[in-house]
Amino acid sequence: MDHTQHHAIAEFSYWLAFMTGLLGSGHCLGMCGGLVSGFFMKLGAKGVWPYLAYHGARVSLYAAVGIIAAAIGAVLVSTGQIGLWQGALQIVAGIVVILLGLDLLGVSPVRNRLGFAPIAWLRKQFTLAVQKGPVVGALIGGTINGLMPCSMTMAMAVKATTAPSVLEGGLLMLAFGAGTLPSMLSASFLFGKLGPRLRGWLLKGAALFVIALGVSTLWQGLRYYAVMRSLIG
Repeated sequence: MDHTQHHAIAEFSYWLAFMTGLLGSGHCLGMCGGLVSGFFMKLGAKGVWPYLAYHGARVSLYAAVGIIAAAIGAVLVSTGQIGLWQGALQIVAGIVVILLGLDLLGVSPVRNRLGFAPIAWLRKQFTLAVQKGPVVGALIGGTINGLMPCSMTMAMAVKATTAPSVLEGGLLMLAFGAGTLPSMLSASFLFGKLGPRLRGWLLKGAALFVIALGVSTLWQGLRYYAVMRSLIG
């Protein structure tokens, strides 16, 4: 794969990740809108700094997860036959991302029950963060929000394991986080104004982008695996 093809595929993945975050905004509002609105009401936030701290921490955490995921992927493909392992990792990641997209649609044969940390512990820490003051509390709250279980976030993290570098893994998750900003920044204003039907349609749109990302990853993996297999065999 030449540099031009790699650049085009990377840009396509960033665009899909951003659109997943953007269209998934309705889902974010449904799942986290009330939590975020209630958090800022209890926090007594004034001015822009608590909001910037909260969402800056949340999106930064996504980027950190992307970097870690890409590093794990690099370790996996650095053992044994690197080319074949890289292709196999992309194939597995593509299948998992597709399943997570189907889970968002409610039609996956395997339901996602995983998160980055135990949900009960996260909710407790989220409540305690209010006591830390507007800015520090917002930083803690945003970080905890970023760890909440979510099939979209999990799908992006799995995709990041196939990134060619840790930087590109971080950028993929950053693009996803940037897509969620419009709704999450205005959660206190929009929550309750987006009806469940509209949120449902937006979630379906986000799920289709997740599936498209998975199909793209699976196709890249199959093609790469076939090329490396022919070179080795």
